[in-house]
Amino acid sequence: MTSKYAYLGPQGTFTEAAFLQLPVSNGAQLLPAESVRAALDMVRAGEVLGALVPIENSVEGSVATTLDELGHGEALEIVDEIAIPVKFALLVLPGTKLADIKRIATHPHAHAQCVEWLEANLPGVHVLPAMSTAAAAEELVAGANYDASISSVSAAKHYGLEILQDGIGDSDSAWTRFILVRKPGHAMASSGNDKTTLSLFMHQNHPGALLEILTEFAVRGVDLTRIESRPTKKQLGDYFFSIDCKGHIDDANVGEALIELRRICADVKFLGSYPRHENSSSASEIPALETSGVEPQTWLANLRKRIN
Repeated sequence: MTSKYAYLGPQGTFTEAAFLQLPVSNGAQLLPAESVRAALDMVRAGEVLGALVPIENSVEGSVATTLDELGHGEALEIVDEIAIPVKFALLVLPGTKLADIKRIATHPHAHAQCVEWLEANLPGVHVLPAMSTAAAAEELVAGANYDASISSVSAAKHYGLEILQDGIGDSDSAWTRFILVRKPGHAMASSGNDKTTLSLFMHQNHPGALLEILTEFAVRGVDLTRIESRPTKKQLGDYFFSIDCKGHIDDANVGEALIELRRICADVKFLGSYPRHENSSSASEIPALETSGVEPQTWLANLRKRIN
């Protein structure tokens, strides 16, 4: 039987390209979804076995929609991940020249990664948001009211568009990480090189709340690879923490941390333990930041005097 999987579509997205590199893609039927929420809802409704969606980018940061859907929506479980390099191209209908472009469409994350190029080459151009980079290309062919799209080279081939300029991203080392999610109950066995994702909800905000969480990981030697806050959508200033840590739920130190977190948090939402596949630029050496050389007390005094 052919397994069905959803992905952030339409055809020609980076999500599709990432999915085709996963082992589960062999013989699978891929179904494009118009949004991250739609892809995850297809899993929840049992229409597909799983879905691949983006979760973070090395330049623009996390995909808020994905974090919120996992944190608030009906429970899903991450079973795998993949990171791929992303490169952007300016796509146009055949015959369009750079001087003809007044309006461009693309996904907001792609726009944020091409700002410098746009300012240097198309100052004043109006950028419209699209559900995905491929959707921008698809709608351009369908007669949308804009002159170009920022998409992938594969989208150009799929939709018959012309590549006016390739490699327009502001960073040569942009990578996007994607997660494969299924309904709960498909936990992966420990591979020895795993990652665990959690959403942590505090009883209420108070001084030291984040420190309490961090301490439970630190005292057990659990390395956090990502931590950020997202609104609970209850009231202004009320947040939950989305966390990735190294290790598997079956590891003793991770399990012990979860027990203590369950005691101090209002809720601990386990989102999966799965093999790490961070084949991204993060594997290369990160240069150390230069220190200012200013003594800390002098630095604080200057701040209070509003001196840079």
